[in-house]
Amino acid sequence: MNKKVFITRKIPDLGITMLKNKGYEVDVYPKNKIMSQKELVSVLKKKDYDAVLCLLTDKIDAKIYSAAPNTKLYVNYATGFDNLDLAEAKKRGILIANAPADLASEAVAEHALVMMLALAARIVEADDFVRRGKYKGWDPMHFIGTDILGKTLGLVGAGRIGERVAFYAKGLGMKIIYTDVTKNSRIEESVGAEYVSSIEELLPKADLVSLHVPLLDSTKHLMNEKHFKMMKSTAFLVNTSRGPVVDEKALVKALKEKVIAGAGLDVFEFEPKLVSGLAKLNNVILTPHIGSASVEARNQMAEVAVNNIIDFFEGKLPKNIVNK
Repeated sequence: MNKKVFITRKIPDLGITMLKNKGYEVDVYPKNKIMSQKELVSVLKKKDYDAVLCLLTDKIDAKIYSAAPNTKLYVNYATGFDNLDLAEAKKRGILIANAPADLASEAVAEHALVMMLALAARIVEADDFVRRGKYKGWDPMHFIGTDILGKTLGLVGAGRIGERVAFYAKGLGMKIIYTDVTKNSRIEESVGAEYVSSIEELLPKADLVSLHVPLLDSTKHLMNEKHFKMMKSTAFLVNTSRGPVVDEKALVKALKEKVIAGAGLDVFEFEPKLVSGLAKLNNVILTPHIGSASVEARNQMAEVAVNNIIDFFEGKLPKNIVNK
């Protein structure tokens, strides 16, 4: 019998074609919206799927595993996997894999850098000003921003994405400091990054703070009221990791009261909803979780995700298992 794969939302055609070329039966959720857990349970009960390719917007837990008792592989079309219950999967003998594509890390790093530059130069504010017909001629005091050259970038998390951010920041003439659970010798040797032992040590020194940590119990609300008060009043915060790493209510307060100068968010605590007041602030840039949204990155993510499924069906251990 042909192996059957369910994909919870359309991904690039490259990945779907790879599966079909192997002779697998592939079903893709046809609607352009996030599947509810109830819908996913219903779909999985109707057909005996061998593998599921899910998205970071899908909550995969005991309810899902019970709905598809013969599905032994779930592959997340993302680097992160906090939307899946790994412990429950392991208990049931189910493998969980992710899609850590190098080009996705590159795209997210570029997005973080663009946000930093846009915040420093007040690009979004100025663009809105022009679009609303308020530009009446050059003014020496219009939208005065700040230079990046010579500023200190504080990286909270120095994994693959953090490394790429540091590489670009070095080219812009920035000093780089970082904190992580372990030291990263590569980032120290390649860009002269300086390790600091804690976020409390990092925040007072940084002109820009960029978050690159996974969502864990220990990182939820890592950026909170206490930590915002440790930052420079001229500093910017950029979050391209996971929304709940930042306490958004505390962030709104910090931005309103000018505790920090501004923020760039590509992810949100209650995604896709924003906390009250966030969208009304002019010192924050908001993008709809598009950090990895380049053609190259998304195609490579599809390829990596699908290769996990192909390996599994061919009797090999998928390369990107996260719950061994």
